[in-house]
Amino acid sequence: MRKEIKLDTAHRAQFLDITRQILEYLREIGAQNGAVTVFVPHTTSAVTVNENADPSVVSDLIRTLEKLIPHTGDYRHAEGNSDAHLKSSLLGCSQQLLVENGELCLGTWQGVYFCEFDGPRSRKIWLSFIPA
Repeated sequence: MRKEIKLDTAHRAQFLDITRQILEYLREIGAQNGAVTVFVPHTTSAVTVNENADPSVVSDLIRTLEKLIPHTGDYRHAEGNSDAHLKSSLLGCSQQLLVENGELCLGTWQGVYFCEFDGPRSRKIWLSFIPA
């Protein structure tokens, strides 16, 4: 059963921890063992797994991506958001995460992040569980 999570972003570049929403979905469907796919159906956003204990990691990621792929550049895409498309492609639009006993198999410091690169916008995340 697929679930859609809706969220609104507030900034052009923003990482939102969505780990709790994924765990809520797993509890709602009674998931035990398998894998959950987290998919972002947008071309200017992404999903990634990274540290969620120290918020400076997220700000470091955002600043470094901006240095590597600045908002303005020698881009040809007329909408003015080529950097967001590049960042989205670099990080990717999906993650597949293992689930054991109804819990995400994440490392001690890991969390799942929705990555906005062209905000503020209204966004969707699709979740789908595959039992083992």
